Amino acid sequence: MKVLVTGTEGYIGSRLAPWLIAHGHEVTGIDAGFYRDGTLYLDPLGLPQLPRTIVKDLRTLTRADFEGYDAVVHLAELSNDPLGQNNPEITFEINHKGSVQIAEAARAAGVKRFVYASSCSVYGVGASDYVNEESPVNPQTAYAKCKTLVERDVKPMAGGGFSAVFLRNATAYGASPRMRFDIVLNDLCALAWTKKKIAMISDGSPWRPIVHVEDICQAVSCALVAPEEDICGQIFNVGATEENYRVREIAEIIGSVFPGCEVTMGPPGGDNRSYRVSFDKIATKLPGYKARWTAKMGAEELRQLFERIEMSPETYEFRAFTRIKQLKYLQRTGQLDQNLFWSAR
Repeated sequence: MKVLVTGTEGYIGSRLAPWLIAHGHEVTGIDAGFYRDGTLYLDPLGLPQLPRTIVKDLRTLTRADFEGYDAVVHLAELSNDPLGQNNPEITFEINHKGSVQIAEAARAAGVKRFVYASSCSVYGVGASDYVNEESPVNPQTAYAKCKTLVERDVKPMAGGGFSAVFLRNATAYGASPRMRFDIVLNDLCALAWTKKKIAMISDGSPWRPIVHVEDICQAVSCALVAPEEDICGQIFNVGATEENYRVREIAEIIGSVFPGCEVTMGPPGGDNRSYRVSFDKIATKLPGYKARWTAKMGAEELRQLFERIEMSPETYEFRAFTRIKQLKYLQRTGQLDQNLFWSAR
């Protein structure tokens, strides 16, 4: 298939594009280029498989940008809760309005398949023991609210030859050239490596489902080739049911993988986002999908990577590996304007 992937220079996109190329697809990327300052490592196996990438803001995309493609995978949004809360108005402009416009333009251009990267954060405070795709959403942040709004507005477009599918990813982890240290398992692994200590500021009691970036790539790959009747208009939680953990359990697993790492807990925190997610639907209804990674495997992968690249504390703290740090830097230095467009100066 000819596939257009938005966000190919991001955390997931820099892993997904080579994955899709290796699986026989012809991939073109679109990315605004906010995070190109940060490359944690160079993967020789991935370099020959990097796609042609167009530098463009998703808010400026039109029907012409999507003509000739069989499928669109839409990843490119302002990622994570702190970044979304930093300027909610711009978050809604990009993540909600911009994403809906992309779906409309893709449909008008004759794209047959549209894969949207949503998030399990839409569940917010879980209403039951395990939430599933039929459970009410309860988003707590601008980022999560935008995900629910895109699902709401794009889902009615599904049908008539336009197969839209929504992948609610659990919290991602794992190695990526465009690394993120502002997500839980990656951050705790980096602390374990650079400081040999994980000092939790809370008791770590909230539940979080987590999923390796490769398992997300696999879900996207399966969604691209699945029969239309299996995916059109469908929502799939992406992960594995056994990969729901309390945050303190993630810390303890990491402590057992990184030699000499001390793990301590703090008092109960004020973060009320806690949810356990069922992933039974994707395991049984998306042909070919099977989650392969566990938290311990992910921690071991990152320990081996940090050792191989001799990762320093300065690398861990580098702004480009924490999304909100990077965008604030680009604005502070006049490279991005207040609306997150590249400055003309």
